[in-house]
Amino acid sequence: MEQYRLMMRGISKTYGSAAALQDVDFFVKPGEVHALIGENGAGKSTLLNILSGVRPADGGEISVNGVLVQMKNPLSARHAGIAMIHQELQHVPELSVAQNMFLGRPLTKARGMWVDKRAQLERARLLLKQLDPSIDPNEPIKNLKVSQQQIVEIARALLDDAKIIAMDEPTSSLTPREFDRLAELIGDLKSMGVSLIYVSHKMNEIFRVCDRATIMRDGRQVGVVNIADEDEESIVAKMVGRKIDKLDHNSWATDREVLRVENLARGSDVLPASFSVRAGEVLGIAGLVGAGRTELLKLIAGIDKRSSGTVLVNGTAVRNHNVSAAIRAGIGLVPEDRKKEGIIKERAVKMNMALPSMRNFTLGGLLRKEKLNRVAHEVMSELKLRPLDIEKTIGTLSGGNQQKVIIGRWVAADAQVFLFDEPTRGIDIGAKSEIYNLIEKLAQAGKAIVVVSSEMTEIMRISDRVLVMREGKITKELSGSAITEENIARFAIKDVETA
Repeated sequence: MEQYRLMMRGISKTYGSAAALQDVDFFVKPGEVHALIGENGAGKSTLLNILSGVRPADGGEISVNGVLVQMKNPLSARHAGIAMIHQELQHVPELSVAQNMFLGRPLTKARGMWVDKRAQLERARLLLKQLDPSIDPNEPIKNLKVSQQQIVEIARALLDDAKIIAMDEPTSSLTPREFDRLAELIGDLKSMGVSLIYVSHKMNEIFRVCDRATIMRDGRQVGVVNIADEDEESIVAKMVGRKIDKLDHNSWATDREVLRVENLARGSDVLPASFSVRAGEVLGIAGLVGAGRTELLKLIAGIDKRSSGTVLVNGTAVRNHNVSAAIRAGIGLVPEDRKKEGIIKERAVKMNMALPSMRNFTLGGLLRKEKLNRVAHEVMSELKLRPLDIEKTIGTLSGGNQQKVIIGRWVAADAQVFLFDEPTRGIDIGAKSEIYNLIEKLAQAGKAIVVVSSEMTEIMRISDRVLVMREGKITKELSGSAITEENIARFAIKDVETA
């Protein structure tokens, strides 16, 4: 048998009567980048939790370099040379880079009586010199960019001589340029013989940095593939167990203007912005993190107070512009952080759907249950909610289904303007395709749609036009063949006047 760095055989895990993992095999070679992919709920996180000692397996065995290991806790994983880099980075913001690197494992002197800060600093400096010499080990880690904080996490793993590093959604907060740097670093780690496990919903990343992939579905391993032998369509079909209809974007834009934004601004966060969106049009807004894209949508939706400017819907200005006024005008926002800003997780699907249009489901202060149930069932059936259970608590649904409920809320409210902020963040590839199709259907129905996304491929896939923002300012409008990654990156990074 070929020599593997990591072998997980027959791993099983149940929670109550639900089987999270069923007889899963997962093998990783030395010096390879191995993708672990599947839809949300496929079992990826459970498998990584078992590997990192966070959860015990109910069955199966784990060996590292041919030696059986017992993953009793995270310390067991550390001693076996396994490190986990979580999507939410683990650090103490006020402490320095070096202090964070040695958390829980300090270098000491005087027979363990004192922390040897000088030795920690020197060792941190030597290791960071290999990974990113620009990082000062004395700097408070809170002052670093997210990409640099991630490099510190990798350095921390290498301090323990980790030979297996698992990365869970490592680019969720990175810009394209920062991902380029991470890709280079992954290549360096491979050349050092480190094995990497890479978890991501972004197919372009997987095809760029990974060698092989283990595909999971419904708690089972359903295939192991060489990335070079596959394309996105074939991998997605294995992930979801069916062929995904590929969206060919059609423009449904008419000449009728629905949304007009005139000199809308908020201090230095959003500089005076003016644009319009027609019925049936999908307007993409691209830019780097911090460019002001989310802030612009919140101004349009009346969440943040504007310092100047006007928003018009169907030629009528939104007066006393706040959330209620925006909703009455027909503006609906699908927020970036759906868990914090989009749902009441303890309430049922139907109540979450009805939030902005509750007046349509009450009479004399009493809830018209029959009407609410009928409309909720019709809307969520149309949006293909799974399971189609309007009484189900929304917090128990997958991210993709929660997003459908939020979109359904604005369908039920008969919104004319749909504002989507990172509509597929944290959503698996199968659900992404469904969200794209929903946006397409809304455009076909004559709605005006604005989409903010950090994924260039997403913006290019669904947009009729693209506005590029930088430091709160719209720097360029792109349309047709001019909508390219190169153009978006160029106007997102350089200070170019609007043309």
